Amino acid sequence: MNGLALQVQQALERDPHIGDLYVFRGRRGDLVKILWHDGLGMSLYAKRLERGRFVWPQAQDGAVSLTPAMLSMLLEGIDWRHPQRTLRPESAG
Repeated sequence: MNGLALQVQQALERDPHIGDLYVFRGRRGDLVKILWHDGLGMSLYAKRLERGRFVWPQAQDGAVSLTPAMLSMLLEGIDWRHPQRTLRPESAG
């Protein structure tokens, strides 16, 4: 946890204590770690997929901003770039 907070501080030049979520992917792509400070303490969330890999966005300058929907799909193992949407009904009834 301290090592990830240090990466946020040094590599991204951001404050890891401001309440933002910082998401890191493991080398093999099947593990993500999320670092978050809630104002009282630092939390670390980790998730490893049993099958497949997390779809990871391309970083232009070392950091990527994700919407809440993109983060949710990423954590569910869904390819957020091409989500399968259900069809909307054309008429009611």
